[in-house]
Amino acid sequence: MTAQIIDGKAFAANLRERVGVLATEFEAKSGRKAGLAVVLVGDDPASQVYVASKGKATIAAGMASFEHKLPGSTTQDALEALVKSLNADPAVDGILVQLPLPAHLDDKAVIALIDPDKDVDGLTDTNIARLANQQDGLFPCTPFGCMMMLEDRLGDLSGKDAVVIGRSQLVGRPMAQLLTNANATVTVAHSRTKDLPAVVRRADIVVAAVGRPGMVKGDWIKPGATVIDVGINRLPPEPGKDKGRLVGDVAFAEAVEVAGAITPVPGGVGPMTIAVLLRNALVAAYRHEAIALAKGAI
Repeated sequence: MTAQIIDGKAFAANLRERVGVLATEFEAKSGRKAGLAVVLVGDDPASQVYVASKGKATIAAGMASFEHKLPGSTTQDALEALVKSLNADPAVDGILVQLPLPAHLDDKAVIALIDPDKDVDGLTDTNIARLANQQDGLFPCTPFGCMMMLEDRLGDLSGKDAVVIGRSQLVGRPMAQLLTNANATVTVAHSRTKDLPAVVRRADIVVAAVGRPGMVKGDWIKPGATVIDVGINRLPPEPGKDKGRLVGDVAFAEAVEVAGAITPVPGGVGPMTIAVLLRNALVAAYRHEAIALAKGAI
């Protein structure tokens, strides 16, 4: 058996298309474009690439992009003042502060200042509590995108055994909560889990988010299971090449022979993250202007 490949790139393109249609409708109803503000502090190369791609995607979706690029020497007070001004700006529906911040800045204090209704990353305490209490909120983009692909593949997740490998605040914990809210039976596994392969083998759904290349082996996978590989790891370059190839946390060549469906790396979860960011910003805009958005429209 060879697993079905879950095409995150195609799924994300479809989601972006729906966002674009609803962004046009929003502009017609509100008289303005939905607005997403992204704050970048310092000159981290990876963050610069991410911010540029987010800005292009925002504009391509028919929304307004507000980029705030601050020097690495920016003070805590100056950054917090900017966040407060964005909270108060009626043209801004979503706020994203690109992490990591320079070491001298307190990222938790900055995130705590973001208006929860503009918190498109879903990192404020309010949105974490909304997720836990099964209330409407804005939830972290990567796990929300994983849920979209899982529900598209499997439909109702009730009663499914799910194992989430990793317990980070960005992916592992919210992923487990989303699966719990969908009535799956969820185990959160990590580096101290006893007999991790045996824990994974009983799962109908495996979400790997540990940041260790090829950690999850093919013989860990239950035949027919659905595998979501969140990991993005760059291997050392081969002789004569500038960059090493990107791989996930799952040993793909092994797992694809056992699983029922699996996301590749690259081209799986990655494209969904920005697509869900746009989705969250648009949902925030509709709520901001108190315009009804049909349930399940996006």
